[in-house]
Amino acid sequence: MPTPCLWFETEAAEEAAKFYVSLFPNSRIVSTSPGPGGSVQTVQFELEGRPFMGLNGGPYATFNDAVSFSVDCEDQAEVDRYWAALTEGGKEVQCGWLKDRYGVSWQIVPKALPRLLSDPDQQKAQRVVAAMMKMVKLDVAALEAAAAG
Repeated sequence: MPTPCLWFETEAAEEAAKFYVSLFPNSRIVSTSPGPGGSVQTVQFELEGRPFMGLNGGPYATFNDAVSFSVDCEDQAEVDRYWAALTEGGKEVQCGWLKDRYGVSWQIVPKALPRLLSDPDQQKAQRVVAAMMKMVKLDVAALEAAAAG
């Protein structure tokens, strides 16, 4: 199974893994491997059972928007919870995107959005897209209102 490896410029891999594990149910730190001077070089962890690796690799590579992690949220309360946690020390972007305090990009997406965007009535779907483009954090009620016209 492919495992995403998150390359951290500083010694933040273990800290980030602990943070992510605290946010997502069914998540855990699997193992760490030692680095120079007793620091942690790599951390293996699971988010919702999916494997990840964090690497303290130094300043040779940085995160960018070419890769992001999408979180499917049941409702507005879940959107709000993940948004608040992941933007703390990070940065809000647009259309449900954010960068967390480590520079990792996330998409916080209510499950209602794909349903509204795939409506056979293309005018409804276009209204939803237009509403979404004006948002930073996605608002389920406003998306539903846009669909209703």
